[in-house]
Amino acid sequence: MSTVVKFGTDGWRGIIADDFTYENVRVAARAIAHYVLEHEDASAGVCIGYDTRFGSKAFAKVVAEVMSGAGIPVAMANKITPTPELSFAVRGRKAAGGVMITSSHNPAEWNGVKYKASYGGSGKPAIIASIESYLLKPLPEVATPTRIEEVDFSAPYIAALEAFVDLKAIKASGYRFLIDTMYGAGKGYVAGIFERAEIPFVEFRSELNPAFPGINPEPILPHIAATQKVVVDERCHAGFITDGDADRIGAVDEHGNVVDAHKIFAIILQWLLKRKQWPGDVTRAFNTTKMLDRIAAKHGRKLHEHGIGFKYVCDLMLEREILIGGEESGGVGISKHLPERDGLLNSLLLANVMADEQKTLGELVAALQAEFGEHQYGRIDMHIDDALKQSAIRRAGAGVSDIAGLKVLRMETLDGIKFYLENPACAGKPNAAETWLLLRASGTEPLLRVYCESCSTESVAQVLAAAKAFVLQGDAQ
Repeated sequence: MSTVVKFGTDGWRGIIADDFTYENVRVAARAIAHYVLEHEDASAGVCIGYDTRFGSKAFAKVVAEVMSGAGIPVAMANKITPTPELSFAVRGRKAAGGVMITSSHNPAEWNGVKYKASYGGSGKPAIIASIESYLLKPLPEVATPTRIEEVDFSAPYIAALEAFVDLKAIKASGYRFLIDTMYGAGKGYVAGIFERAEIPFVEFRSELNPAFPGINPEPILPHIAATQKVVVDERCHAGFITDGDADRIGAVDEHGNVVDAHKIFAIILQWLLKRKQWPGDVTRAFNTTKMLDRIAAKHGRKLHEHGIGFKYVCDLMLEREILIGGEESGGVGISKHLPERDGLLNSLLLANVMADEQKTLGELVAALQAEFGEHQYGRIDMHIDDALKQSAIRRAGAGVSDIAGLKVLRMETLDGIKFYLENPACAGKPNAAETWLLLRASGTEPLLRVYCESCSTESVAQVLAAAKAFVLQGDAQ
């Protein structure tokens, strides 16, 4: 006997009505209930939330019924819930854990089940492995199911967001903001906070539409092309974008230029170290900008480089004093708030930085580049068959002498294969970024991701093009 349910880094995802069915959601829920009964204080109950996707509320009710039938008290959201709000509720209510029905940034036909541990963040690998070990075990049911209580999780969470930033300073700045929630669970949150604080804003793609028309709810191009235009047309000083479950952030400056996750992380980091001076180390994923290293070094902070995935940030936050940590895909977490990504908090923080520094978002990026050197970044996702993917990784791992005519200086293999390159085009630039290329194969799908950072957009394009050619040539030499 086997099951299609498999928990990855942050839960299980599937295609609605194909493998993401009521029965398979019950399989996942029974495994989580088993884990809670065996390893947590089940009497503390679980919190359950759901996003804007098709069927999410109904799937959440299925999870609630399984938990109730196992004798675990249930607090279920009475409305659409961002993932960081659910995590905040789990920790605030001292619950045994939480279940979020979402497929985050995936296309509309997907949905998923995320597990949040009692500390208010993603389950550690050991927790996820334990949950998986119960997938095929029958769950004993109690004679009298527990009550399923419908709860509004939003008030304490919104209060925490409002307390974390200086809304009066943001209002006094006179800046106007675009808020794009990509039809996702962040709808009404930042906009509501700004409305109450009388901060000028325009809300975009905030209506409920589970089809996510024309886009995936992921705050990167091409899905934010419309945002670029609206920011300029509405004469906003910045646009903030959150993904389907509002734990990730993207941004657009006043000229309609995309501000990638690396620069968002760098802007917030610089502000925290300079303005707040809170203690703690900094963490970043293996595929994230090295500008962060320069900022941390300037302020005398230790920087931890780790594997790709927010679980590594969460682990470090639970082990030691970490100020902030993040990843390439727009997930940035601040430990004073939660050991969790929060796109809504980070939207507010960007507005706060703009107010404090009296700079538009574009001006903040320019100031960073001037101080720490120009860092440009690019990524391509290559949907290729498994044989070609494995060939590329094998050949890269065996070592290459040059890429795009640039000499390979060294290779690192923390998570994928990263080459550092000697780049004459960067030699004459002040404080130039190192040029590096990373190849990383997906473990679950026919996909190879290729990342590059360098001192100019031209260098990034050159290296990515050469890397793509290297991958596609296969074993033929």
